[in-house]
Amino acid sequence: MKQKNATRKLVLAGVLTALAVVGSMISFPVAGSKCAPVQHMVNILAAVTLGPGWGVGIAFCASLLRNVMGIGSILAFPGSMAGALCCGIVYMVCRRLGVTCFAEVFGTGILGALAAYPAAKFLMGMEPAGLFVYIVPFLISTVVGSILAFLLITILEKGGALKLLKVAG
Repeated sequence: MKQKNATRKLVLAGVLTALAVVGSMISFPVAGSKCAPVQHMVNILAAVTLGPGWGVGIAFCASLLRNVMGIGSILAFPGSMAGALCCGIVYMVCRRLGVTCFAEVFGTGILGALAAYPAAKFLMGMEPAGLFVYIVPFLISTVVGSILAFLLITILEKGGALKLLKVAG
């Protein structure tokens, strides 16, 4: 049984990673970052179905693949991983979807945006206008993704499909 759950988690993580990468082709540039709302939707789906550790791993893998494929930027790492960690921890503690979506917005839109500044400055050689320059574009992306996740998870829950996606720990 334990092996079956591990396999199911790995398969679901792979599917969510692929969804985040393919979904990032639907992106829009804002202030040097590529806003990809599907990544934030995936962060919340991972939080609800797999937990915070898996969510951060999925965000890292998706960011890495997007960068290798040339469809992302280094700023994807701090943004998506901070959001995945925050929403994963919040869902693990309270099991409330609305609060989890807010945690994704806070994690990516505020914490991830602040962490993106040194990444842009020192790793990308950019001269960002200020420490808070990425907050608005990251918030735009994560709010859209969080709304998508809220709607999708609500529909999956009402249809009973969410129970099938959740993997026993």
